[in-house]
Amino acid sequence: MAAAMKDRKKRGLLVVPCSWAAFFFWFILFLVLLSGFTFFRFFRRDGFRPKLLSTLHTFPMEAISSESSPAAPAISIQETVIFPDHVLVFLKYPPSTPFFTKDDISCIYFSSSPNLSHHQLELSPESVENEYFDRQIVRCPIQPRCFVVSLFLRSNGNLPARPTYRWDSLAYEAMIDRDNTTIVFIKGFNLRSGRASDPSKFRCVYGWDFTRPKFTLQSEVVSIAQEIVRCQTPLSILNGSHRTNNSVKVSVRIIGRKNPLKSIARPEIRLEPGPTSPKQHEMCICTMLRNQARFLREWVIYHSQIGVGRWFIYDNDSSDNLENVIQSLIDVNYNITRHVWPWIKTQEAGFAHCALRARNSCEWVGFIDVDEFLHLPSGLLLHNVLSNGSRSKEIGELRASCYNFGPSGLRQIPVEGVTVGYTCRMRWPERHKSIVRPEAMNDTLINMVHHFHLKAGFRHKNLDRHRLVINHYKYQVWEVFKEKFYMRVATYVSDWQQERNVRSKDRTPGLGTRAVEPPDWASRFCQVKDTGLRDRVLDTFTDPRTGKFPWQD
Repeated sequence: MAAAMKDRKKRGLLVVPCSWAAFFFWFILFLVLLSGFTFFRFFRRDGFRPKLLSTLHTFPMEAISSESSPAAPAISIQETVIFPDHVLVFLKYPPSTPFFTKDDISCIYFSSSPNLSHHQLELSPESVENEYFDRQIVRCPIQPRCFVVSLFLRSNGNLPARPTYRWDSLAYEAMIDRDNTTIVFIKGFNLRSGRASDPSKFRCVYGWDFTRPKFTLQSEVVSIAQEIVRCQTPLSILNGSHRTNNSVKVSVRIIGRKNPLKSIARPEIRLEPGPTSPKQHEMCICTMLRNQARFLREWVIYHSQIGVGRWFIYDNDSSDNLENVIQSLIDVNYNITRHVWPWIKTQEAGFAHCALRARNSCEWVGFIDVDEFLHLPSGLLLHNVLSNGSRSKEIGELRASCYNFGPSGLRQIPVEGVTVGYTCRMRWPERHKSIVRPEAMNDTLINMVHHFHLKAGFRHKNLDRHRLVINHYKYQVWEVFKEKFYMRVATYVSDWQQERNVRSKDRTPGLGTRAVEPPDWASRFCQVKDTGLRDRVLDTFTDPRTGKFPWQD
């Protein structure tokens, strides 16, 4: 019998002899199991009736923390998101661990089908982003059909693949606002643009694993519109440790459906209460860009001279050395913040996100692109326009007309910059762009890129074109313009090569859906000669010794 017991121990089987030791063993095991429950019931008229209640329902966040929070390895893939033309792999690091470089990482593709002749591919990443909280974002080429993407690290080997999500149905960003509501940015509900939806038809869901409902918390939706949901944050989330808040994810569920949207959204930004003193900057600018680094210096230096104090740059997957250009401007005391925003076709959501971040430090925020320049034809400074335009406290938004400039006869990028090189535009403005008082924004954060919905009691004001307009250098030389054909940030034309929204103003008149240079491109869109901004730039920025401008190399 002793030999038999030894054999069972070798096979890993639990052996308990039939004795008093066995009695105590089962008694202790019973107490351990019982400790997970609570006797909770007092006397009733018909007598005392004890009832077992699970502590899972009494302390939900403690249950989530102890039962379902993942124990991640030192370096791991947190999740993967598949876009139409690339894959983003989020690489999780422990605190204070140095990031890997692009040369340290390979994108690897494992076959998910046994019928394929080869089972693995290895490709170089397209880019590696280091500044997304405590994670790296590795941008990999789109995986072949029937393959699963993962990463190979030179020093760590293959990393296990993690959950993969499709971009077209996903909760992708979240933050806790200063009123303690959670703001969630989503894709996939196809809500009507510019209108608020009925919040009672939705619920917000918090947790690590949304496939296990007993380990999640649900809360009411305060508002929902476009891609933005505002949730009532559960107290256990607000009162939890910083680490817990960074781990838990949030999503949104349509009532009547079992599962919420897939989510990678974690409320990792918590906005502070508003300042009691005057704000640090009278005027700030938010922009979203991709591969526009070569134009950034002129845009920042010019706007600084007319009165802009801070810039929020939302980087939409740039691969053109943008970080170094921004750092060179920071080094000479320009107040610029770069925010990684890898989500395609989400300019409205990005501007709402930026407006919230800028609210505490900026009295006014302008939302313009890097090819758009605020121009003051009368020679005023921006401070004068803002002061005169907002004498009434009910003015929450100033709208400026946009003039579209054409190639102006040029065939190569002007070395002096866009403000000096392009001097011919269309006669009439096409649309407007807005300068918004963030405190006046409606809580839904609805915006149409060009303007926001305002709170009750606020209204907008159209600015006189002699005081402030926007020069939009939209149709530049073909070398620059053709890039817009493939890399659109805007929402209204998802792909210029598709026969969709063919009458949208985001499209180019007469160009259609083919990125082929028309023979007369250099002379197009030239109805009015306009050198107003050019003359101001020449007078203000020309170095008398060299004849160059500060943004020239």
